[in-house]
Amino acid sequence: MSQASILDKVKKLRELTGVGFKDCKNAIDENNGDIEKSIDYLRVKGIAKANKKMQRVAADGLVAIFEKENKFSMIEINSETDFVAKNNEFINFVEEISNLTFLSSGKMEDILISKMKNKKNVKDNLVSLISKIGEKISLRRSDFIGGLNSINFSYTHLPIKKNLGKIGVLLSFETTKKREELQEFGKQLAMHIAASSPLAIDNKDLDQKLIEKEKEIITEELKNSGKDNKIVEKIALGKLNKFISDNTLLNQEWIIEPKKKVKDVIKEIGGKDKIEIKKFTRFKVGEGI
Repeated sequence: MSQASILDKVKKLRELTGVGFKDCKNAIDENNGDIEKSIDYLRVKGIAKANKKMQRVAADGLVAIFEKENKFSMIEINSETDFVAKNNEFINFVEEISNLTFLSSGKMEDILISKMKNKKNVKDNLVSLISKIGEKISLRRSDFIGGLNSINFSYTHLPIKKNLGKIGVLLSFETTKKREELQEFGKQLAMHIAASSPLAIDNKDLDQKLIEKEKEIITEELKNSGKDNKIVEKIALGKLNKFISDNTLLNQEWIIEPKKKVKDVIKEIGGKDKIEIKKFTRFKVGEGI
């Protein structure tokens, strides 16, 4: 690592921690130039308190999708405020990271060490952007879909630019139909996922711990109503079945025609052909933070 590069990292570390030059230089030397490890090093040594910028909650930002030849990647990059999420420098950063996400097949560990246009890796550029903008910025999660045996779609809700918005969806079908036959339905179903936020494709895919927790909540709620135990069990079963239907894509009411379930629409469109949903991913900025 060149002397200029070391000094640049020391400067960034000082901006992030408020610690003096000498201690920052020692931290950088001890950790081979890794900024995040250097912050931890200074904290362990008692020299730096928990970095205020890194402690703050980043729950705004953008979801970015990149697509090419039936392959799609998606990444959520968070900022603290919507003001920064609309900042051109932040947007340019997100767009370049989106391209690298695609090239890394959505693997976060590979994204972080990928080289950007300025020849520095994503981790170092992230630290520079945090220092410059003054807000916590983080790469939260990423995903990728592709494959020769699938037909894939994406959707961005209310995009500020192409494939950049607050909600993004990736969707993958395995089918004997041609892409042009599924084009309209694929886009509609991706929009349905964005709006209805299913947790799984079907009943069997839903987390059993989540079902047990919901069952417990429903049962306790009904017990407190003073109803007979047999009636409580019957009502609880009905409520639990509704919870499962509401949260599994195939069993949800089709947003365009609510009298039908998604699985009914798939059967109608498929006809003699097979249409199977292999995977979907939905990212909403800040959800769950």
